[in-house]
Amino acid sequence: MSKRKVAIIGSGNIGTDLMIKILRHGQHLEMAVMVGIDPQSDGLARARRMGVATTHEGVIGLMNMPEFADIDIVFDATSAGAHVKNDAALREAKPDIRLIDLTPAAIGPYCVPVVNLEANVDQLNVNMVTCGGQATIPMVAAVSRVARVHYAEIIASIASKSAGPGTRANIDEFTETTSRAIEVVGGAAKGKAIIVLNPAEPPLMMRDTVYVLSDEASQDDIEASINEMAEAVQAYVPGYRLKQRVQFEVIPQDKPVNLPGVG
Repeated sequence: MSKRKVAIIGSGNIGTDLMIKILRHGQHLEMAVMVGIDPQSDGLARARRMGVATTHEGVIGLMNMPEFADIDIVFDATSAGAHVKNDAALREAKPDIRLIDLTPAAIGPYCVPVVNLEANVDQLNVNMVTCGGQATIPMVAAVSRVARVHYAEIIASIASKSAGPGTRANIDEFTETTSRAIEVVGGAAKGKAIIVLNPAEPPLMMRDTVYVLSDEASQDDIEASINEMAEAVQAYVPGYRLKQRVQFEVIPQDKPVNLPGVG
């Protein structure tokens, strides 16, 4: 099977990291073009050194390149606002082109592969939620398939150094998109997301905390579901792991918990 040629829009941290992963490990994808808007960007310079065609003229520059005719998939690692414009421009030029949205724009449906990949394989635009969403929503979904989840809250702590200008400009969109995806994909009645940029040196690995308020169910069943989900994520994210065993707190009937907006 021939590889699908792809372009990446956004030469920042996320786009550059994705480019390197495709070049080193891509079994079904071929890196064709790296797109940016700053001719002096480190990402574009690195792409050129690695033999990848580049343009610093944005999506318009991409569409004017001869390589565009063979592009099957475009990964957009810019910002939520830019993705809306990029999708419209690319869709006009190539109605059937596939866009993988790595921004919080969420024009297309949310996709968390371990949870709902099969339901979205035919979509022309899928949204990958956020880094925090990809790490935590599987855990919420693992609980929700065992017990009804009334509320789920996630705290994503990432190294400040890994957050480029695009991520920083989209903090509000990050929390809104992740919160909504916790509900739509994770199965929670109400979701909340918090992001923390940790300035510690040396930079820390990403860590996420998940709180879930659910109906009472077998703790063994919930823990087994979570461990099974973690193993499923590890199939495509080898470094993914649970930091500790699942902790449970049973809320007595005479001491109910009240959550604003939930009850």
